[in-house]
Order: sequence, then C-alpha cells, then structure tokens
Amino acid sequence: MVSDDERPARERILDAAETLFAEDGFDATPTSRIADRAGVPKGLVHYYFARKPDLLEALVERLPDERVDPAAVVVAGDVVESLHRLVAALDASLGSSAVLSHLLWREADTHPAVLAALHTRFDLLVEQIRDVIRASLPACGADVDSAAQLLASAVSYRHSVARHVDDGAVAMHRELRFLATALERSN
Repeated sequence: MVSDDERPARERILDAAETLFAEDGFDATPTSRIADRAGVPKGLVHYYFARKPDLLEALVERLPDERVDPAAVVVAGDVVESLHRLVAALDASLGSSAVLSHLLWREADTHPAVLAALHTRFDLLVEQIRDVIRASLPACGADVDSAAQLLASAVSYRHSVARHVDDGAVAMHRELRFLATALERSN
C-alpha cells in the first residue's frame, strides 16, 4: 500500500477520488478503494476528509479558476469578437477539467455543498460575460443581464454535455453571433 509517488498524500487521495468517482460514481466508491488507489492507509483518508462528501467539496476547489481579465479579451465596439475571445479563454480553462466538471455536475443533485459551489461558479461566469458585453458595447441598451445569463447557460451546457458533440464549436459560434446581433441591434 506504500506509494512511490512523491506528491503529498492529500493530493494523491483527491486524484484517486476523482478517478474512482468518475468511473463508478460517488456512492459506489468506498473510501477503502480510494486509499488503495492513492497508496495510503484508509485512516489517512479520514484524517484529511472526515466525511466522504468532504472529498467532493475538496474536488470543487480543484476546478480551475475561470476568471478572465476583460482587458485581455475585449475588442472595443466588437461584441462578437470579444465574446469569442472570452469563450476561447474559458474553453482553455474548462477543458483542462472536463472529467472533474462532469463528475461534479452529476453529483450536485445529491450533495448541496457541491451544488452551491457550482452555482457560485456559474454566477462568476455570468458576471464575466456581463463585463465583457458592457466593455465591448458601452452604450448597449439591451438587457445585458439576460444576455449574460443565456450565454453562461450555453457555455455551461457545452462544457457539461455538448463537449461530446462534434459540432459544439459550430453551435457556440451560431449562438454567439445570434446574441451579439441582438445586442448590437438594441443600440
């Protein structure tokens, strides 16, 4: 059960939990299997994570920071290009955690702390989109909040489900163009 891995035990435990939860689901994965996969005694799993749901909460914290500086993506007067740049930056960040993200969305139905953390991340996404729209179209008279909610929903859907579809990028391009056209027409 001793591991040659030099990473801290807590990280090995989280890696093992992520892999096993993704393969078999949270409920079907005993902490003893997590300990075996991580190469640590079972007691060490409980030392770091008093309850099994604490592992899920710790996995939420492993999701990459999705904050994108608006200045890095905004093209003044061009909401389509600005939103494309934002989505590309988000894709780069979210793509690195596709399995973890999918796992957490799957477990959110039965674990309120996971659901709350994912809602917080979604609200951050809405805020970022709103900031990019306002920076690229400062005089926009449209309902920017609703537009940001819609696009955040599309991005979230794409990263949780539609990433399995071959034309995901094409669909996102159409959605961005549609939303941007509506925003530009409201000026």
